[in-house]
Amino acid sequence: MNTPTENVQILRDANGHPAFAILPFAQYQALVHGKGKFEPGIPNAVVNAVFEREISTIAAWREHLRLTQAKIAERMGISQAAFAQMETAKRPRKATLAKIAAAMGISVEQLAW
Repeated sequence: MNTPTENVQILRDANGHPAFAILPFAQYQALVHGKGKFEPGIPNAVVNAVFEREISTIAAWREHLRLTQAKIAERMGISQAAFAQMETAKRPRKATLAKIAAAMGISVEQLAW
C-alpha cells in the first residue's frame, strides 16, 4: 500500500500473524475509489537479477515479464539482433530506454535506475 501508514492498526490472529488492518475511513475511501497515490515499483526479482547475475535492467525486466528478445523487438519494429545489442548496452540513451519501456508496458523510471 502506498498510503501513509502511521494511522493504521494491525489486528493479529491467535498465532500472532497479521489478520486485519484498520485504517481511517478517508484512506479506505481513497483506496476503494482509486484516489490513492500509486507509484509503480521494481519487483525484487528484477533487482536480484541485476545485482546477483549482473545483467542489465532491460534483461532483468524482460525475463521478469517472460518476454523474448524477439517479442520485444517485434513490438518495437526492429530486429531481434538490434534489440539484443540494446539489451547489453552499458549506457543506453534515454530515447532508447523510453522505446523499450513502452514495448514492455512499464515506465522509463522502472527501467532506468
